[in-house]
Amino acid sequence: MLAHPLLPKLKQLRLSGIALSLEERAALAAATGVSHVDFLALLLDDELERRQQNRHQLRIRRAGFDDVRLISQFDFGAVPTLDRSLVLSMATCQFVQNKENWIICGQTGTGKSHLAAGIGYEAIKKGYTVLWKNTAELLLELADAREDGVFQRRLKALIDTELLILDDFGLKPVSPQGGQDLYDIVHKRYEHGSIVVTSNRALTEWDDIFGDGLLASAALDRLTHHARITVVKGGSYRQKSRTNNTASTKEDEPTDKENL
Repeated sequence: MLAHPLLPKLKQLRLSGIALSLEERAALAAATGVSHVDFLALLLDDELERRQQNRHQLRIRRAGFDDVRLISQFDFGAVPTLDRSLVLSMATCQFVQNKENWIICGQTGTGKSHLAAGIGYEAIKKGYTVLWKNTAELLLELADAREDGVFQRRLKALIDTELLILDDFGLKPVSPQGGQDLYDIVHKRYEHGSIVVTSNRALTEWDDIFGDGLLASAALDRLTHHARITVVKGGSYRQKSRTNNTASTKEDEPTDKENL
């Protein structure tokens, strides 16, 4: 196979998917009597599948997830007040097609980031471009970009992506310039691209995040105009897990009588 005369031509044409399966497909064709046209179709299917997988993996890398978390892994039992049918409906990503938003509020540790990441991954599976950003880190990146003279390029990437996820919105204080940058992102994406926001701050507290009531009002008006707002209620996943683990450890510890 290494000396097959087609290999240099396939590499030159950037058809490596065909090169990888050529020997297997040729053996199959010889054994089953597949026609030349069907044989070519099989090879082209292999190439198209490889390219689709490569695009999928590239979108995941470019999205910038901390880690990939799936909707199928979400523990709905730990958040019984959360409408599972709503989440599954959002996972269809029709809201991305409609250029709508999803705002997810709730206490720390209730699974907001997991939901947002899961939706982001579903969007990538459906062919959408996605960017995941921790809000505080994003604002620092934009501040650095402004100093480096590449601010407009960074801003354009945030505007052009089909789904922008802003995680931990309002968790850390925002500078006046940061508040302006947040408003610009929301303003420029309004009815042009979807935003998913996770925040442990209620919408009524967003004036404090922007540091400017007028900016907050204008941003919130655009964010919520075509949006689903979900409040996730319940205790922290992590605290529950730690409590359960501690309880299990204590149950496993031998009693004084067992030590004798």
